[in-house]
Amino acid sequence: MRLFLSSYRFGAHYDRLVALAGAPSRVAVIGNACDAWPAMRASAITSDLVPLRTLGYTPEELDLRDYVGRTADLERRLTEYPLVWVRGGNTFVLRAQFARSGADLALARLLADDALVYAGYSAGACVLTPDLRGLDAVDDPAEVEPTCGIEPRWDGIGLVQQRIVPHIDSATDPAGVGNRLAARYRAEGIDHWALTDDDAIVVDGTHIEELIGPVSR
Repeated sequence: MRLFLSSYRFGAHYDRLVALAGAPSRVAVIGNACDAWPAMRASAITSDLVPLRTLGYTPEELDLRDYVGRTADLERRLTEYPLVWVRGGNTFVLRAQFARSGADLALARLLADDALVYAGYSAGACVLTPDLRGLDAVDDPAEVEPTCGIEPRWDGIGLVQQRIVPHIDSATDPAGVGNRLAARYRAEGIDHWALTDDDAIVVDGTHIEELIGPVSR
């Protein structure tokens, strides 16, 4: 299983994503974490397509809403891509769209077979954790039902065994919500990764490496 999980895009570790995924290639860009925000959805996805193209990738949006109830078709489509890029937004909306399309099952199978690399940031990273409780301080679960037609889910996909708190000390979180959530997890003894926008978690096979700032360790 190969995963690149960050707080914001490549963090300070684009080189490690390249080492994990190989030379730039086709990329399936999943932007469904933004589905609750139709006025900004297209521009949000474009903001990821442009830097990927700049780095030599060939990104194509893959909209999970087109695959609701079509898990087998989605899995076949995903096999066309060496790399899947899952952007941030509302973690609960993304989890619901994963469930509706069967992306949670399809990606778990493909990752177990080492058929592709999963790169996700913010919500795209958090959705792979075992439990989403606490993230309601950051993302609104009430956006799920009007957007997806189902109740919010509080279970993550569980491909990594610790929770993730993104945007620590970040200008994107001036209220410090992420810092407070990380402090809460520490007080409750909940294992987690607290990531600044430079940081990333890399999983390569059974090896997990936490990359801090511009220098990996």
